[in-house]
Amino acid sequence: MQGKIIKIISNLYTIQTEEGLIECHARGKFRNEKITPLVGDYCIIDKENQYILELLPRKNYLERPMIANVDVALIVTSVKKPNLSFQLLDKMLSIVTLNKIEPVLCFSKLDLLSKQEKKEFKKIVTSYQKIGYQVVTNQKLTKLKKILKNKIVVITGQTGAGKSTLLNKLDKKLNLKTDEISESLGRGKHTTRHVELFQFKKFYIADTPGFSSLDFKNCTKEEIRDSFIEFKNYQCPFKNCMHNKEKDCEIKKAVEKEEIQKSRYDNYLEFIKKQ
Repeated sequence: MQGKIIKIISNLYTIQTEEGLIECHARGKFRNEKITPLVGDYCIIDKENQYILELLPRKNYLERPMIANVDVALIVTSVKKPNLSFQLLDKMLSIVTLNKIEPVLCFSKLDLLSKQEKKEFKKIVTSYQKIGYQVVTNQKLTKLKKILKNKIVVITGQTGAGKSTLLNKLDKKLNLKTDEISESLGRGKHTTRHVELFQFKKFYIADTPGFSSLDFKNCTKEEIRDSFIEFKNYQCPFKNCMHNKEKDCEIKKAVEKEEIQKSRYDNYLEFIKKQ
């Protein structure tokens, strides 16, 4: 039988199958072969003897928190209180892309904007959509639910951006209080540290402490460059160009022509400067 690991506590694995939840142990071969089953792994199980027989290939995995096969990173970003930080937003978009996860950008607190600010905000949305990112607001719940359907989702964003409020809207049974996402989802019920997937109506949210604090620590400058997906639309004449010095660099020309957002380019330069 095939299933998905949704919780690990000590050596006990909870597997979501078509027949419901089944608790299993891992066969000794995993330890011998130094393979660690992770939450999010798809696996083949022996239902009768309650053993995991085989792990299916992963499309990605995170080391902090330890989770596999993440489909979407929902980046919740407020436009006011706290104010929109393009540097933080672009950093998270790059890190998510580097981890082979699809970023979905969700803007919140639009009700705090003036009429003029809303006009400027629409330009921001259009610019990120033009790059190729999926962009929604926390007022478009039907669209967001459609994007997240049948996905494993990690949620990240600024403190105070409205992550709890958004989750409450997506599933009214949660009744989360502000800044209590992890506690309300279930972390803390067990003394053993664990990562767990929580099923909403039609998708899974991962309780992911530490994900928001990911950085470029183990990334090369070239990897950061390649995570800016709009750069790939241009053929730079210089081999392995970092797009920061060469006068005739195609990326620099695109920035001058306003084909590439200057704010994103400036953030890119800041990111590689610190590596």
